[in-house]
Amino acid sequence: MPAKKVARQSVKRSQRNRSVRSSTRSTIVRALRSMGSGDLEAAEPAVLQADSALDKAVQKGVVPKKTASRYKSRL
Repeated sequence: MPAKKVARQSVKRSQRNRSVRSSTRSTIVRALRSMGSGDLEAAEPAVLQADSALDKAVQKGVVPKKTASRYKSRL
């Protein structure tokens, strides 16, 4: 493959990965904050959303499977 094409692909992939990683982190932080507030009714959907975001990040290859598993167990 030509080097220019590989460089273009790398830029696209890194931008996509950064976006997915950022949104995943945001959902995790939201879940942790809602758990810290003590409101369990608000925390449960946030934790489920964080679980889902981590699973999607694994499917897209952004986060390694074991890393996602570790984050989930800590939630």
